[in-house]
Amino acid sequence: MHGVVLLLPPGPAAGIRPPSALALAGQRPLARRLCRAGAAEGLTVHVVRYRHRGWNGASAHPVRDAHWAADEVVRRYGDVPVCLAGTGMGGRAALLAAGHQAVTAVLALAPWLPEPEALVAPDPVRQLAGRRVLVVHGTNDEHTDPDLSYRLAERAKKANRDVCRFEVHSDGHALRQHRSEVQALAADFVRGTLLGHPFARPVTDALAAPPPLGLRMPLASGFGESLRY
Repeated sequence: MHGVVLLLPPGPAAGIRPPSALALAGQRPLARRLCRAGAAEGLTVHVVRYRHRGWNGASAHPVRDAHWAADEVVRRYGDVPVCLAGTGMGGRAALLAAGHQAVTAVLALAPWLPEPEALVAPDPVRQLAGRRVLVVHGTNDEHTDPDLSYRLAERAKKANRDVCRFEVHSDGHALRQHRSEVQALAADFVRGTLLGHPFARPVTDALAAPPPLGLRMPLASGFGESLRY
């Protein structure tokens, strides 16, 4: 066992019922892609099943579930690096749960982040220190604001140089138009952070570049076609 990816599904802002089977099934394509990229080298992928389908305000239930899942990884597998990979609401949970001692990497796809309000502090970023962080967002996302993920990445980059963000031009919230490229980017990031492989050149460049370049890196059409995994 060389690493574990915990996939955190999307969900609504509120809801105390268990998550739908559809939300969980939506994680299977990425799970299969990551397994294909790293299973031979000891990579394991689990989809986290939340207790409640919604975020539910200050309760932030998915964050609690992410911490529980990371604890379970330690209990089952011992001292192995963990990547939290979340989509939408799960992306926000991954970012906030990154302080768990087992977590070494965070992948946030189209993360759902709170609108800035005068009396509410933005989500913290100090828990991202010492982790490699990749944020991916479609520029045409009408469900979660890509500008908010840029601003969070900008704040995180000030305290942690290992933060980068890719923009998927013309794509929406589900990142369907460039799904294969997004999955290849996720696989490259996981292989680099958990299995010690060199990153593809665009990821290396994005991590090294100062803002705004490294936080507005375009995801090129066809990314991953030449990668052998």
